[in-house]
Amino acid sequence: MQQTDRPIIIYGMGNGADKIIKELTRLGITPYGIMASDDFVRGQSFHGFTVKKLSDFRNTDNMIILTSFGSQRPEVIQTIIDISLKYTLFSPDVPVYGGSVFNREFYENNQRKLESVYELLADDQSKQTLENVINFKLSGNINYLIHVFSEKDEVFQQILRFDEKESFLDLGAYRGDTIQEFLSYTNGKYRHITALEPDRKTFAKLKQYAGTMHNTQLFNMGIWDNDCELAFDASLGRGSSVKSGGSQPLAVTKIDTLYRRRTLTYLKADVEGAERRALLGGALTLKRDKPKINLAVYHRSEDLFELPLLLHEINPEYRLYLRQHPHIPAWDLNLYAV
Repeated sequence: MQQTDRPIIIYGMGNGADKIIKELTRLGITPYGIMASDDFVRGQSFHGFTVKKLSDFRNTDNMIILTSFGSQRPEVIQTIIDISLKYTLFSPDVPVYGGSVFNREFYENNQRKLESVYELLADDQSKQTLENVINFKLSGNINYLIHVFSEKDEVFQQILRFDEKESFLDLGAYRGDTIQEFLSYTNGKYRHITALEPDRKTFAKLKQYAGTMHNTQLFNMGIWDNDCELAFDASLGRGSSVKSGGSQPLAVTKIDTLYRRRTLTYLKADVEGAERRALLGGALTLKRDKPKINLAVYHRSEDLFELPLLLHEINPEYRLYLRQHPHIPAWDLNLYAV
């Protein structure tokens, strides 16, 4: 894109577009315009551009379109695929958190760590997923992702394989969607559920869903590597996170504190960039109990290698599986350990 004179169109608005435009500016690349899906175009302005529909860009059949949002909705993914069949389309990789962009320099600096992760992965599908995700991050070519999309049924039925006596810790429980997912694979039976959700408004919805369930504890807290109070930024809804300068005080705790006198059999952690802290704060429990693990590894560029290597260091007995569930860009990329 630094070498072309073809018009470059940013598809989408919001935080992702902000990050992509910032990186384009650093590289000396000037966008031609901003587009959004037809339903979202209301004449608004974004970064000095009037937001337009795709059809508004006339005589620009040679344009390059850069997606700047994420979605797992099948109809949105299909729309992106359809656009890619008519135009040159890339999905630039910018991290949800942290400042490291997964570019060629980043890859070369961390190649050995990524190779170490590759050797740890337990099956060919995991290794192919890692290869394709890396190639996607370096190229922006969505075909790399599409070719390794994996449905969650395969993971829950073939890898995690729950029984009806699971003790489940749900970190980043949101409104209870992952509790509902868990129950669908255990016939609604379990030994115990503990769920943490840091956002106050979302926690209220979690209580509405799971507040009366038996053997269930719900905490309006975050997870960390020690027991303390941190600043929390609740402005991003589902993406809210611990952040310096956050306006809301938040109590955080450790996995080892929660399971000092109990056994953990299944851990799910999707905690907006705090996954490494969660693992460190649960090292004793993970060594002792070796729970099944469902871990998000896409929030920070470093997560793709730091989290598998840390988990292996904590408990080398784990077999590690990597799956890319349907999503553009490479979010909903999860590490499973058993």
